[in-house]
Amino acid sequence: MKNIQIGDYVTAFYKTGKYVGEVTGERPGAFVVKIQAVLKHPRQGDLHNPQAVDVPLFHERKALAHGERANMPEKMVKPYDGDIPDYNETLVSSYLTLKQELEADASPHAQKSLETLQSIQKEYELMYNLTF
Repeated sequence: MKNIQIGDYVTAFYKTGKYVGEVTGERPGAFVVKIQAVLKHPRQGDLHNPQAVDVPLFHERKALAHGERANMPEKMVKPYDGDIPDYNETLVSSYLTLKQELEADASPHAQKSLETLQSIQKEYELMYNLTF
């Protein structure tokens, strides 16, 4: 029993980020979602060791791009009812929220995450012509 159809707007979680998007296709166990807005910026670091700094690769995670399509597991996709917010505004807002949370945290993980966010911010400024 699926209550989500192609063309519906949804919220979806993807690698610690939360997005608003439009369902553009289906795959076994997943929906293809075209990104329209960022509700929660992805966290930085290793997904399998969430607070660890001493890992082989400390991942730098950018938010999915406006219009990018991603396969979202069915269980992570929920119907969305409301206006679709502006992508750039939600990107800046979600980025700044994450940055403020990290600045209030003195842990080594938060400090390392802030370093990766600085380079992400520069990319966003160039890619989307944004000011933070």
